[in-house]
Amino acid sequence: MFGLGNGLLGGVVKLGTTWLDGRNSKIAAKAEAEATVMKTAAQSQADWERIMAMNSGNSWKDEWLTLLFSVPMILCFFPQTVDYVYAGFAALEEMPNWYQYTLSVIVAASFGVRAAVGWKKMQ
Repeated sequence: MFGLGNGLLGGVVKLGTTWLDGRNSKIAAKAEAEATVMKTAAQSQADWERIMAMNSGNSWKDEWLTLLFSVPMILCFFPQTVDYVYAGFAALEEMPNWYQYTLSVIVAASFGVRAAVGWKKMQ
């Protein structure tokens, strides 16, 4: 009878060990899969930014947007134009959401996703 108990206990321990090993394997596989996804996403973003940087060498849109965003700042130094700057920003704030979103996408595409993400976090 004592031998039967040991055999039964040994079987239960073995079953528990097998179950724990399987569980640990699943956890490790999930962690590895998540790490692979994160690595792939980071590589894709780096590739996209590299391609955009290469393409921007032949484009004038970055200069245009820089100039366009500089105009209100410059006009603020001339007291007679400050009211126009305020009115312009008030008008932009009243534009439809789709227009504001499209403008944000254009700027993000030109200056890079990281700049847009940093700007969004400041708000």
